[in-house]
Amino acid sequence: MQTVLIVVHLIIVLALIGVVLLQRSEGGLGLGGGGGTQGFMTGRGQANALTRATAILAALFFATSMVLAIMSHRSAGPRSIFDGAGTKAPAGQPGAPPAGNVLDQLRQQQGDAPAPAAPAAPAVPTAPQSR
Repeated sequence: MQTVLIVVHLIIVLALIGVVLLQRSEGGLGLGGGGGTQGFMTGRGQANALTRATAILAALFFATSMVLAIMSHRSAGPRSIFDGAGTKAPAGQPGAPPAGNVLDQLRQQQGDAPAPAAPAAPAVPTAPQSR
């Protein structure tokens, strides 16, 4: 359902971009072209239709954005810390997750390197002394 809504959202976004680019700007011509009144629609009728289409597409964009945000929030609902209690093995037992970064974990799985030692404390830089 969420994937379908994302596709619809993207189609609305592309249509909204197209409608905005077709509108005539204040200082010149939009991508819609032209100055004459002999086309399909008059200048005023075209402006009204594009304004209405922009408003409808903007409302649909807002609505799909809100629905996607709500769906995303509900799928990542709060979890209790007690849900997984008792399923993890204590540290040092075979079922415990390995410590360290991903590279160390891969090395441990392949048996290439022993478990990493605790990182050493960083050296404290000393300030230069004036003579």
